[in-house]
Amino acid sequence: MSTISANTAADSRTIRKGPIIAALLIGAFVALLNQTLMNVALPKMMEDLNILANTAQWLTTGFMLVNGVLIPVSAFLVEKFTTRQLFTTAMVLFSIGTLVCGIGTGFEFIMVGRVIQAVGAGILMPLMNIVFLRIFPIEERGKAMGLMAVAMVFAPAVGPTLSGWVVQNYSWRVLFFIVLPLAIFSTLLGMKTMQNVGTVSSPKLDKTGVIFSTLGFGGLLYGFSDAGTDGWGSATVISCLVLGALALVLFVWRELKAENPLLEFRIFRYNMYTLTTVINIVVTMAMYAGMILLPLYLQNIRGFTPMESGLMLLPGAILMGIMSPITGMIFDKVGARWLAVIGLAITTITTWEFSQITDSTTYTHLILTYTARMFGMSMLMMPIMTAGLNQLPQRLNSHGTAMANTLRTVAGALGMALFVSLMTNKTTSVVTDAVMSGAVSQTDQAAMGTLKQEAMITGITHAFDVATWVTVVAFVLAFFIKKTSPQADFAEQKEETAAQPQPVKSQRA
Repeated sequence: MSTISANTAADSRTIRKGPIIAALLIGAFVALLNQTLMNVALPKMMEDLNILANTAQWLTTGFMLVNGVLIPVSAFLVEKFTTRQLFTTAMVLFSIGTLVCGIGTGFEFIMVGRVIQAVGAGILMPLMNIVFLRIFPIEERGKAMGLMAVAMVFAPAVGPTLSGWVVQNYSWRVLFFIVLPLAIFSTLLGMKTMQNVGTVSSPKLDKTGVIFSTLGFGGLLYGFSDAGTDGWGSATVISCLVLGALALVLFVWRELKAENPLLEFRIFRYNMYTLTTVINIVVTMAMYAGMILLPLYLQNIRGFTPMESGLMLLPGAILMGIMSPITGMIFDKVGARWLAVIGLAITTITTWEFSQITDSTTYTHLILTYTARMFGMSMLMMPIMTAGLNQLPQRLNSHGTAMANTLRTVAGALGMALFVSLMTNKTTSVVTDAVMSGAVSQTDQAAMGTLKQEAMITGITHAFDVATWVTVVAFVLAFFIKKTSPQADFAEQKEETAAQPQPVKSQRA
């Protein structure tokens, strides 16, 4: 522990941060942009590749699955290989995957490209978190994580707008050829400027842990993702969730017993890390409600084009990109609590506002509400996560980051599945009730069309109602956030206790 801390302290003084930050941010921006470009392009790809929706969704679900499975391994990779080796490998793999997708002639070819991309992105994102924590002293971490949030938030929001414009005017393949030069540039910049951060050791890979984590996180992620399309009652969904839950229980048991765990679950002994992780899970779920439900409302009910739908998200993305570094600097001065409280108050009010939408809600009102929601969100993700990570000793930074990213990925998949199923179930029940009561005849096509539209709006507002209460939970928890500094490592405490001389019991003659 002390060796790593000393080396890191020395590194943070001599390392040229600018080029490292630039390479990592461009790489992360490209990886996240690539992830969100697909959503708007899928209908067109289905048409061109002659595939059904269930098959096409693998292009996004498969990417997320590989990503989610790789994240727990990231703590091992960071200890085993140098920063430079990991970054170069991640970006080369991502670039190769992007090229395969761009020239792919059929679904199978493109699916292989997506998996290769996901391996690269799965290594890159946790690596960026860990490097930022190591090269910035604790009093500057808010600013650093704010910079990181620019890529993590701006890219997913810009993606739908860019994708909508490209798909409307050009082939969907152009999307991959927009991403490819940026990925190559980031690779070359990293190869030229990336410096190694921290020390490399020779940890043993917990192979049994890898199997359990792959089955556990993979099963849960696929189950949650598939529930959004096939419903919670599907045999596939139930079997995946049961398998995932069992494997996850075995994984946790294994990691608590292992000498060199893949994911260090004992970090939940640190109370502020645990609290901030729970809040981040809740916030991530609420964020996905807006990201998935609003495009459905705009395109399926209001008849807006993918381009117009994407443009609605753009002002919020720009504001969030501007605010993230500012929020980071404020965090360094005042801590996370009041940022989180104010941010969650705004997020709760705007989420409730979306639960009031109708078929005549104006486009301007939607833009303003969504932009305000993103302003609230800009105060949340990174400050809350940083507040938790600040409590961890240096040795556990990679484990804390891997755990937070893994749980956030699962929360995103769960949020999407939960809110889509809430919407579809409510929509179906409204239509069924109206037909059963005789209010609408199934033979009256015009009336049925109107009913389905009204039912879908009811379904969307119902899902936003639930999302509002989810954000209220996070809002209440935010009041308990405290400013922290790195605490003693539980491993060292254990060693110190063992080393202390035990009192000798007096014996009577």
